[in-house]
Amino acid sequence: MELHEKLETASRWLTDANGILITAGAGMGVDSGLPDFRGEAGFWSAYPALRTQSMSVQERASGSLFLSRPDLAWGFYGHWLNLYRRVQPHPGFDILRRWSDGMEHGAFVFTSNVDGHFQKVGYPERRVVQCHGTIHALQCARPCSIDVWAADEFYPEVDEEHCLLTSTIPKCPRCGGVARPNILMFNDEGWIDTRRRRRLRLEAWLLTIARWVVVELVAGRAIPTVRHMSERNGPRIIRISTDDCAIEPGQGIGLPGRALDVLKMLDEQVTGHG
Repeated sequence: MELHEKLETASRWLTDANGILITAGAGMGVDSGLPDFRGEAGFWSAYPALRTQSMSVQERASGSLFLSRPDLAWGFYGHWLNLYRRVQPHPGFDILRRWSDGMEHGAFVFTSNVDGHFQKVGYPERRVVQCHGTIHALQCARPCSIDVWAADEFYPEVDEEHCLLTSTIPKCPRCGGVARPNILMFNDEGWIDTRRRRRLRLEAWLLTIARWVVVELVAGRAIPTVRHMSERNGPRIIRISTDDCAIEPGQGIGLPGRALDVLKMLDEQVTGHG
C-alpha cells in the first residue's frame, strides 16, 4: 500500500471512531526538543559529562544509586526534571487533543514517557496511564511506605558540567530518608506503582466503545510495553515510527516518519474528510 493510501485509510478510521487510544513511546518528545535517551549513544549525547565517570546508563539510572550517591542520582534526574518543566509539548499533542475532543468518548493515553506532556496540553490525569511512572512525583528511596507525593515544591539546582545536585536532597516526609522520582528505573525493586487502578479504568473505558482507533507514536521494540498495549487493542492501529513502523497484516497500518510530521499529514486528511 502506498503512503497516500495509508493516510487515506488512517483518516477514515479517525473520522469514523468514537474514541481514541493514544499509545506513546520515547520518540514522541523528540519534536518538542527533548533528547532521545534510547541506547548508550543517545544517553552520552544528552549527557557527555557522564562519559568521564565510567558509569553505564543502567548504573546512572538506578534506584540503588539514590541510596549510595543521591547527589549523583539527583544530578541526572534533577536536570531531567528541570528540562521537562521548561520544555513545551510540540503541536502534535494539540492535534491529538483536537481529534479526541471531537469524539463521543474522547481519548485515553497509555505512555512510557514520564514527562507529563499529555497532562500539560489538557488531558485529565485520570485519563493518562504513565506505565513507567512520572518525574513529577516523589517517593521514598528505601521505600518506607507506599506513599507518593507531588514534586511541585522541589526545585533542583544542578552542576551540569559534572551532573551533580548542588541543592538540598529532597527527603521522605515519613522517615526523613532520601526521596527519589516515582519512576521505574533499571533493576528497580523499590518503585511504587500507583497506576494499577488507572489501567483498570482504561480497560473499562475500552469496553464502553464500539469503534475505537489506536494511534501509536514512536514506540520502540527494545522495551515493547507500549507496542504490546497497541497490539492488544487492534485491529485499527495507526503505527507512526521513525525506525520501524512494520505491523502484522490485519492489525493496522504503519506510517514512517517523525510524530509531528506524520500527525500534520494525517490532520490534513482528517480535515479534508470533515
